[in-house]
Amino acid sequence: MKILTYSQLGDEPRKELSGARWLLLHHSEIAKATSILMFTELDGILVGVDHRGQEITPGLWQRAVHLMIVDGTAQQANEIQKKTGITKVVIDDKNNLQHHCW
Repeated sequence: MKILTYSQLGDEPRKELSGARWLLLHHSEIAKATSILMFTELDGILVGVDHRGQEITPGLWQRAVHLMIVDGTAQQANEIQKKTGITKVVIDDKNNLQHHCW
């Protein structure tokens, strides 16, 4: 399974994403990645965001996300999942996003 991080993408991100199953981002990269997130939706690439360490600001970016790691409790993760429609919202202070990819 081909998994890429946003920081691995170069000058031709759509070409580089070809054949990828996942694109993983850190919350600090969301603003820079909005145009790429549009292509992930079109190309069937799943998106994961590590949102630990920062308050979640709602936005259209959430529509493209399938997996998110957050701080808090399981109840808070469930609330985020219900509000956003993100498939899988997890609390995990030990593992990275790749550990939760399917």
